Amino acid sequence: MAFRSFRTRLRAFQDMRGDPPDPGFIADLEFLENRDLDLSVRLGAMLAFNALLITIGTHPVSVSPGAPLSLDAATHPVLTSASLAALAPLALSSWFVLKAMLLGEEIENDELTGEALRMHLFAAFVRSIDAQARLLTLAIRATLTGAALTMIVWGVILAQKM
Repeated sequence: MAFRSFRTRLRAFQDMRGDPPDPGFIADLEFLENRDLDLSVRLGAMLAFNALLITIGTHPVSVSPGAPLSLDAATHPVLTSASLAALAPLALSSWFVLKAMLLGEEIENDELTGEALRMHLFAAFVRSIDAQARLLTLAIRATLTGAALTMIVWGVILAQKM
């Protein structure tokens, strides 16, 4: 994908809004911006949560020998592999979140003006929000899967040590 300057979107926005901006247009734009901000906060929280879960998930492999959840790769290769494999959905979730964070409202100003340009801009914004929401849903599902797998592996480790 080629880099597109934000200047094109700004010019389209300026052409569309005219002098002065319509109050309905401002209300619509504020609504979309609030939804976008809400998604950004959720995506940031999800990324931080994934980082915490990945850190916790590495515990059996990185903990000091003798600890209840400790694994020795040489003597417990299957459990070590399972513990590390449980991190894969968490890494996938982080990838979904990062992809969502990098989405932008890409528009082509195909020489549109007036109401057509306004609808084009709003459509691009809504497409971006929908894509971010879809990726956030996938990230949440992957995080829940990774957390569940991690807990199952921890249960098996503790069951074998008891």
